[in-house]
Amino acid sequence: MLVVIKDNYDDISKEAAKIVADRIHRKPNLVLGLATGSSPLGLYKELIRMHKEEGLDFSKVTTFNLDEYIGLPHNHPQSFHYFMFENLFKHVNINPRFIHIPDGMATDIEQHCRWYEDEIKLYGGIDLQVLGIGANGHIAFNEPGSSLGSITRIKTLTEKTIKDNARFFNSLDEVPKMAITMGIGTIMNAKELILLANGTSKSDAVKACVEGPITAWVPASIIQMHQKAYVIVDQQAASKLTKEFFG
Repeated sequence: MLVVIKDNYDDISKEAAKIVADRIHRKPNLVLGLATGSSPLGLYKELIRMHKEEGLDFSKVTTFNLDEYIGLPHNHPQSFHYFMFENLFKHVNINPRFIHIPDGMATDIEQHCRWYEDEIKLYGGIDLQVLGIGANGHIAFNEPGSSLGSITRIKTLTEKTIKDNARFFNSLDEVPKMAITMGIGTIMNAKELILLANGTSKSDAVKACVEGPITAWVPASIIQMHQKAYVIVDQQAASKLTKEFFG
């Protein structure tokens, strides 16, 4: 695990984008795992810039998103389908048939989860997976207590996660209570990981992830076991780390 500390959010976004772009240049048909939320927005903005100004080519890239709410149609402004198209896909030359996002409107969710796992294997596994981290240490929608060997499945969201997400909806009652999420075991099967975090609100989670014991109660802590994981954080998110790391 390599911890990279940058001065601010823009710098962590650009650092992550350099890694993603490098992997696409090396392997044009890269299988790229993607995340939603505020953490990767700067990364996506920089990738769009690279595409438009430097010719970064997404035409052969395959993507797999981490998660999606159950019960939100794809065109709902808070669905992760909508998020990804608005913030990345419609701005680059990605082939729509290579885009994979869990379908929270599937008629048989459990069967869809099995299909999603099979589809990842069909494409040879994820080469590079982008992650954020929740304030409680969750990755994707793998809440504290999730099995460290879990695969894509239905997950009930914790009260804290529901409250954290309520700011995106008109009321707490509108926030979905369940989601499809890629499992921790599935995430760990990716060849490389990039975990992004910024701001003081993530400092406890970053400390537990990087320096704490590996435990299901801090799902992100499992990345300590990954052979090639980058933790890219700003000074605020790194403020509670006690060991010396280099930016």
